[in-house]
Amino acid sequence: MSTPETPTPEEPVDIPYLQREVGQRFPFYDMKVTPQALVFFCHIDEPTINDNFEALRLAIKDKGYIPMLQLQNGEYLLYIMKKQHRKTRSIYINIVLLAVTIITTTMAGAILWFNYNNPTTNLDILTYYAKSLEAGNLLFGFLTFSLPLMLILGIHETGHYLVSRKHHVEASLPFFIPLPPIPGALDLGTFGAVISTRDPIPNRKALLHIGASGPICGFLTAIPVVIIGFFLMQQNPVPIPASAGSIQFIPPLLIQWIGMLFTIPSNAIIHPTLFAGWVGIFLTAVNLLPVGQLDGGHVARAVFKDKHRYISWGIVIMLLALGLFYTGWFMFAFIVLIFLGTQHQPPLNEFSPLERREILIALAILVIFILSFAPIPFSTQ
Repeated sequence: MSTPETPTPEEPVDIPYLQREVGQRFPFYDMKVTPQALVFFCHIDEPTINDNFEALRLAIKDKGYIPMLQLQNGEYLLYIMKKQHRKTRSIYINIVLLAVTIITTTMAGAILWFNYNNPTTNLDILTYYAKSLEAGNLLFGFLTFSLPLMLILGIHETGHYLVSRKHHVEASLPFFIPLPPIPGALDLGTFGAVISTRDPIPNRKALLHIGASGPICGFLTAIPVVIIGFFLMQQNPVPIPASAGSIQFIPPLLIQWIGMLFTIPSNAIIHPTLFAGWVGIFLTAVNLLPVGQLDGGHVARAVFKDKHRYISWGIVIMLLALGLFYTGWFMFAFIVLIFLGTQHQPPLNEFSPLERREILIALAILVIFILSFAPIPFSTQ
């Protein structure tokens, strides 16, 4: 999320223009000029606060100004700041990252497909990878793993992008993050994808819509992928060799419930397409943790405002406790504390109330999280 930039001497503020635009929507009784912003002391009409603020934001946006409304000592202060112009990244970066991620997820899928069809093969590491990455395995690795996983990730980020544009928040196209297969490690081929919002989020409703849109879209895409994966696995269940060590995936409630519709031996190797669905569901759950700048953090900030920080710390404590059973949560708690943080910047206008539809969306997000989260996602045997 971008932060409002401060005005500079090289970019003078058009005070008469801003007085006129602000005064049309928020009658003010005083104004103060600071090096960082113009500050208007306003009278607020609560029933129209959201419409008036959004009208002001859009009116001054093209001029390069950003409004922010705060309540201090019982007075409403409207800050008008100058937005710093930044160079936007070329779309070719998005295209190159997409192409590279398709390659790495196809390689990961080829390895999964080879393992699925050759569970008892005992090869040295170089021969193993050479055979895994043959043309036929690459083709089926793309069809059974890369394509469904990229659809889940792509539709997730497209949901964020489209809803951001709907709320007139400038956003980048998705940046996919490739992960080359690592010998001896769990092969995913990607760290996921992100978009970059180049404008501050205007209000609580927009924050909730943007935060919830990606997980909802990704979740709805992952469901048919999981169903197809179970169907393919049922058609050709491959038993795990008795002498082979393996990673046991512990499915969340959603996958457990879908699995009840199929007849599959308990010791069968997971099909690459089902694994793609599992990865999509797992990433959805992680994204919905209500902490920091994650999608769940956006939703929590929109619903609970500044009280969301207590929820964030509760999640960190939960992750540390779960780390006693699955050590990967220790690492994620570290990532939260060091990189994501437990704080979340407020939207420009945090005084507009949420409506019934937003409360229902927040409840839907909670249900999706419960259905998608596995406290112990996998274990080694």
